[in-house]
Amino acid sequence: MAGWEVTGIAGRLSVFERAFQGDAIEQALREVGEYILEESSRQVPLEVGDLQDSGRVTVDGNTVAVSYDTPYAVRQHEEMDYRHDAGRKAKYLEDPMNAAAQGPAQRIIGERLGREFK
Repeated sequence: MAGWEVTGIAGRLSVFERAFQGDAIEQALREVGEYILEESSRQVPLEVGDLQDSGRVTVDGNTVAVSYDTPYAVRQHEEMDYRHDAGRKAKYLEDPMNAAAQGPAQRIIGERLGREFK
């Protein structure tokens, strides 16, 4: 299974655990994971769709994991010499995860937790 955890972002949320119910934080993390999965799904190598269809978001406490679960997921992710259709590529999960950490993840978390204040 190929997957990356957005634990740095989740770790920063521990400060808010007293102010918010755990469900709000878990929902915020799930929304970040879903965002990353959506972005990743646009880049995942596509032959028949099995790899793309295996994408999952899992939240456990203050950790969100986005993963793909096929026997070839890691190889497709890491092999930079494979040729892919236009828009599809290796690093299909790592790149969207890194891009999300540059602002979108914080925006999503802020918006979700901001709704809790209303």
